[in-house]
Amino acid sequence: MSEVSTTEPVEEGSTSEASGTLKETERVQQSGPFGRGGMVGQKSLDFGPSARRLLGRLAPERAKVVAVLLLAVASVALSVAGPRILGVATDLIFEGLFGRNLPAGTSKAEAVDDLRAQGENRLADMLQGMDVVPGRGVDFDAVGRVLLLVLAVYVAASLLMWLQGYLLNDVVQSAVRRLRGDVEAKVHRLPLSYFDRQPRGELLSRVTNDIDNISQTLQQTMSQLLVSLLTVIGVLAMMFSISPTLALIGLLTVPVGMLVSAQIMKRSQGLFIDQWRRTGTLNAHIEETFTGHALVKVLGRQREVEEVFETENEALYESSFGAQFVSGLIMPVMMFLGNLNYVVIAVLGGLRVANGTISLGEVQAFIQYSRQFTQPLTQVASMVNLLQSGVASAERVFELLDAEEEPAERAERLATGGRGEVQFENVSFRYDPDRPLIEDLSLVARPGQTVAIVGPTGAGKTTLVNLVMRFYDVGSGRITLDGVDIAAMRRADLRGRTGMVLQDTWLFEGSIRDNIAYGRPDATEQEIVEAARATYVDRFVHNLPEGYDTVIDEEGGSLSAGERQLVTIARAFLARPALLILDEATSSVDTRTELLVQHAMAALRTDRTSFVIAHRLSTIRDADLILVMEDGRIVQQGTHDELLAAGGAYADLYDAQFAAPADDAAITREELGQPIGG
Repeated sequence: MSEVSTTEPVEEGSTSEASGTLKETERVQQSGPFGRGGMVGQKSLDFGPSARRLLGRLAPERAKVVAVLLLAVASVALSVAGPRILGVATDLIFEGLFGRNLPAGTSKAEAVDDLRAQGENRLADMLQGMDVVPGRGVDFDAVGRVLLLVLAVYVAASLLMWLQGYLLNDVVQSAVRRLRGDVEAKVHRLPLSYFDRQPRGELLSRVTNDIDNISQTLQQTMSQLLVSLLTVIGVLAMMFSISPTLALIGLLTVPVGMLVSAQIMKRSQGLFIDQWRRTGTLNAHIEETFTGHALVKVLGRQREVEEVFETENEALYESSFGAQFVSGLIMPVMMFLGNLNYVVIAVLGGLRVANGTISLGEVQAFIQYSRQFTQPLTQVASMVNLLQSGVASAERVFELLDAEEEPAERAERLATGGRGEVQFENVSFRYDPDRPLIEDLSLVARPGQTVAIVGPTGAGKTTLVNLVMRFYDVGSGRITLDGVDIAAMRRADLRGRTGMVLQDTWLFEGSIRDNIAYGRPDATEQEIVEAARATYVDRFVHNLPEGYDTVIDEEGGSLSAGERQLVTIARAFLARPALLILDEATSSVDTRTELLVQHAMAALRTDRTSFVIAHRLSTIRDADLILVMEDGRIVQQGTHDELLAAGGAYADLYDAQFAAPADDAAITREELGQPIGG
């Protein structure tokens, strides 16, 4: 197929130029919990299942995930062991300073008895819990060995953490790459009706912004959450090994923090999904405005467009502010509870050191552990807003991935070739179940015939094309191609036999040669040039600096509207379709270029069945059969002369737009350049 349109299927001119702006204005006249930007009937984010499904995307990398987990466990274990080892160094220093002040030559028991005799019971209890040699000072060699051990532990933990981060980055980026690939493949499996219902900017936001947000969320939270969870487990184990009583006291703040966090998260979940919904809405408005920028200026609607933008931008600001503010309350709450826990443990630990039931080094390690215990909880709390935002984006992407696809095809691949006979048998169709469009339509397009379809806007002309191409399936009846029901054909086979040239020329960024060969990538250079000559592309290509290698963008670059149209006709010519569809292919070009395009299309229509949709009746005078449609029905059919002689709808259309037709003599021999047959 040479060219496929994914534009809205409604008949041309059925909406006004400014309807998009009016729809935007109506859409933003809503209110919610945070002003205009709030939710109106917005479904709340189902955090748990969506988060689990997002993590399930990592399954293909399970071996690396296991390696990441093992590296994280080893790194956290070493990091958690550090304070306990450092506490040994503190005990060595404190015991050395304490023992240096005791009389040399006495035993520890004698020193304890002397302190009790002096009424220093607290010092005696403290000394009894120490490993002190009276009269001996600090063993700096032992302290040095402990400090070197601590340094080695922390260096090893850092190296393991770096390696874990490296592998995790590979895991996350691989998962996001697959997600992008799945979304791309999904888009190609969606029916055209999905794109009719979905604003282009909203769809682009899901495919780009939301996936980028998922990537950022996984990158920033996966490692932190894993390390935080393992740190909490390891720290709890060390705290209970030092003092079960202090450990239980330290745990009292955990349920309070979890309860507060759960309430805040519940409030902010819906706000985050509304934030990204608003982002998609704003993107849709911007894309629509930029696409129709010239029209907005011509109609003087800049102020209305700016007002809609300001309203949508304000709505996005309010929903974003609400989401970030509410979720941001978690971190200060957790910090307050952590500081309260720190104070309680410091006081109780000091009392226990004084009672001799715990050493100073153990209290120092415990206080560090209490900080290490609350710190990961605070870090997790600080990531809640990012995590919720990422899961909200994931839900939007999953909604796209879960959209209903085109029905699965079970037909066998058909042989190539065919005569191109198309037959409509009692076909009925409607976009909206409550609004009939085409009712009980029957017609036959014989092989090699050119069938023109004319009629007022909304008559159903473009709908016929959509049905032939199976962009939509008929409601009742059937359409056959060479006697085979197209519903029983593979879409790829059907569209592979069909060429389309549309009113809106679509070119991609690349050379003119590549654009012509888009429908047949395996075409030879000679075939490309022959197609270009037959469709008058060769006439202007030689005037370009790089000839066929001239690179153009999707808008056609330096090519005029008529030249772009000729390139699309050359593309269809090279594809050699059995069935050709021309949808208003000359409506946007001047009269002189129109005649060139008509000659090119005449060459293209040779020996193949053609459907031509046209408003300019002068372009279809030579058609073998002209169908006049009104309200989804064929009200007249025949040749140009027959229909004029019969009067009626066709004659009325012709009289309404009659003007002296351009004469072929207006095109010089030099401009035509070569025989039509090429």
